[in-house]
Amino acid sequence: MSSDSAQQLAANRSRLIKDKLAKYGVTLGGTMVLVALLLIFFYLLYVVEPIFRSVELDPQQQFDLPGKGQTLVMGMEEQSEVGYRFTDSGEMIFFATQPKKAFDREPGDILLEEQVVGADEMVSFAKTLPVNHQYAVGTKDGKAWLFTPTFDVSFPGKAGGTEPKRLIEPKLTRLNDGKPLLIDQQHRALTKLAYETNDKAKLFVAQTADGKLISTFFETRSNFLTGVKTLVPHYNALTFEKPVDDLAIRPDLRQFMVLSGNQLQVFDVSISGQVTQGQRVDLKSKLLGKPERLQLLAGASSLLVAHKGGKVSQWFEVAGDQGREYQFIRSFKTAGEIKDIVVEYYRRTFYTVSDTGALDIFHTTSEADLYHDKPEGLSLSKVSVGPRANMLLTQSGDQLHLFRLHNEHPEVSWSGLWHKVWYEGYPEPTYTWQSTSGSDDFEPKFSLVPISFGTIKAAAYAMLFAVPIGLAAAVYTAYFMSPSIRKVVKPTVEIMEALPTVILGFLAGLWLAPLIEEYLPGIIAVLILLPAAIIGSAAIWSQFPERIRTKINDGRVSLLLIPVVVLVGWASFAMSPWLEHVLFDGNVRGYLTNELGINYDQRNSLVVGIAMGFAVIPTIFSIAEDAIFSVPKHLSNGSLALGATPWQTLMRVVLLTASPGIFSAVMMGLGRAVGETMIVLMATGNTPIMDWNIFEGMRTLSANIAVEMPESEVGSSHYRILFLAAFVLFIFTFIFNTVAEFVRQRLRDKYSSM
Repeated sequence: MSSDSAQQLAANRSRLIKDKLAKYGVTLGGTMVLVALLLIFFYLLYVVEPIFRSVELDPQQQFDLPGKGQTLVMGMEEQSEVGYRFTDSGEMIFFATQPKKAFDREPGDILLEEQVVGADEMVSFAKTLPVNHQYAVGTKDGKAWLFTPTFDVSFPGKAGGTEPKRLIEPKLTRLNDGKPLLIDQQHRALTKLAYETNDKAKLFVAQTADGKLISTFFETRSNFLTGVKTLVPHYNALTFEKPVDDLAIRPDLRQFMVLSGNQLQVFDVSISGQVTQGQRVDLKSKLLGKPERLQLLAGASSLLVAHKGGKVSQWFEVAGDQGREYQFIRSFKTAGEIKDIVVEYYRRTFYTVSDTGALDIFHTTSEADLYHDKPEGLSLSKVSVGPRANMLLTQSGDQLHLFRLHNEHPEVSWSGLWHKVWYEGYPEPTYTWQSTSGSDDFEPKFSLVPISFGTIKAAAYAMLFAVPIGLAAAVYTAYFMSPSIRKVVKPTVEIMEALPTVILGFLAGLWLAPLIEEYLPGIIAVLILLPAAIIGSAAIWSQFPERIRTKINDGRVSLLLIPVVVLVGWASFAMSPWLEHVLFDGNVRGYLTNELGINYDQRNSLVVGIAMGFAVIPTIFSIAEDAIFSVPKHLSNGSLALGATPWQTLMRVVLLTASPGIFSAVMMGLGRAVGETMIVLMATGNTPIMDWNIFEGMRTLSANIAVEMPESEVGSSHYRILFLAAFVLFIFTFIFNTVAEFVRQRLRDKYSSM
């Protein structure tokens, strides 16, 4: 007896240990799942957070202003190790901006001084956009000297065999073989000058001492035999007699703008250099103030106008009834009257210095006010940004200050991501996703609205296809089908869930999409005729003698519909060409486009809805079928015993009791549809458009990440916004699952007492 008790006690202890191990194992597993989700959440935030950081300026160097004279323009080479300034005395001064101990250089050391033109000859000065990096000096005899700072990079070794160090040596390169270009044939002084160039030509616009406006177009011609290039001038005297406040030329040399008072006069330039007057724009308004100076943004599509009172307005051409015309887009407020305005080399970011000495930094497209302050308390008079937009050279009094600029993602803002943005050249503000282009002047467009909309659209059409079929199949299988057939049907449907979605996407893109395009009338006929045929078959079956109906009334009657479905499907596809000829004049796509105004893409939402629906159906079917089948039999039997019909029992008892599980099935299917990648990637054109048209495609968050992540630069705005898209997808699924759990608990509490 004592031996039996000992054995029983040992068994109980073993069972207790196993129970505790199972409890701790389940607890640890659940905890690790939560920890993994939190780690994903915080890692996404960690990658995304830098795009919302404000601008930071870290002081690097401070030194006395090299040379004498008033600064007309400042700049730096790409590494920001050598700077330069051009003064009103016509002198170019190169100097070190950072210490180089290996070459005995200290910040402020003058590396090269060269007189470009005599101070008594220079009457005007012009600069191209930073990307072209050229300067022009207008003289009192109607000529222009062209020059550009250049830098030679070498890696000389040190004595003793030490590692080579980078050495940057500046030099002044005089263009046009060091000869001036004649701008005015009458040799009048060029009191105001604008200059721009490209590979094929040069364009000058100037106002002469007697108030005349002239333009000179230099066409580059190459000798066919020798290859020698010469500049052929085309002189134009313009009928513009008003005083000129400022001039600007687009780098494509097809337009230049003249600011006079409150008016902006646009002149169009032909490919041969002929000039015609174009649009006239009134720039003044009560909100903006009197215009004072012009500046083109990077890309040269946008014109910045500095107004009295410290406002900067942006204008660019918009297509309208009268053709492309300049239109006011947006404005920015600075700290005071604008004394200097500088643009970056490639991005739509610009910098202003006000009469208070404060620095303001803006990005036009994102409408972001990035910085408003006096860095280190300095009162600035001039500012220059490095080619890589990572260094800032500023002048304050007789000193220069070099700052490291942290402004990695100015094009990203909350409004740019989620609000309509008016992009350059677009007729109106839009939601647009276009992250890359083949041009350096491209303006990235990072609106998450189109791809978020595409995610919802794809999921909606997939659920529209999957929910009726999945739930109807689950109800019939669990409640009406015979056990013998259910044992075959349920595993068969669940096996569909193991089919890789890449296979479904492959079939949808290469087989289903062309099939639907060829037999679109037949597809529409199936949607109409198949339900009618099923209802008609049921009506006919109800008229059969009762002795026949009772013989196969054990749930196998649904098998009789298989030939009906096959026959209706075959007939619909067979008569598709006839329907297209009779109803759509033989061209259903042309009818949709021309008569109904509906665009048709081969890979569209209908294809995605069908393909993704097949992927979602097994999930919905399996969970819903288990929920319905698990309803206690005494509830349905009691209802039937009280005289309710099977349909009444199903609707009033079974479905209500199983409603938490059914709702969970639908939400699980929706969660899978929202996160689906390969089907959407392969079965649509991946066009980020916002249209509920079932015959057009979309681009979803997950597909966008899959397409663009391999090509994005690590750490770039594009890269981080793709992680933000993943974060938005994470939030979508979190919200859906939270709502599903909340509703499921409410339904369980409401119907658990049945």
